[in-house]
Amino acid sequence: MTRYIFTILAAFLTLPVAAQAQTADVTCDDSARLERMLTTVMQSERRALGLRGPETVLEVWIDPRTQDWTLVQTYTNGTSCIIAMGEHWEELTPAPA
Repeated sequence: MTRYIFTILAAFLTLPVAAQAQTADVTCDDSARLERMLTTVMQSERRALGLRGPETVLEVWIDPRTQDWTLVQTYTNGTSCIIAMGEHWEELTPAPA
């Protein structure tokens, strides 16, 4: 019984470490500096944006040569964060009504 309790306790103690590892993947910087990096280094273009809340905008940046994409969350305080990146972005055309 003691071994069973120890195993459960050890499992719960590792949960905060797993959560921290996921948030460590987010990269934040000054919005202007991050935009310069996206346009000059990554050669990306801002293709879409939308309001996520009163102080947050989500932006989709695409590299037109490779179709690599970057999802950026921008805040009104002047900070932007890369929250996701991927490959093979594909524009979809809406079906006729």
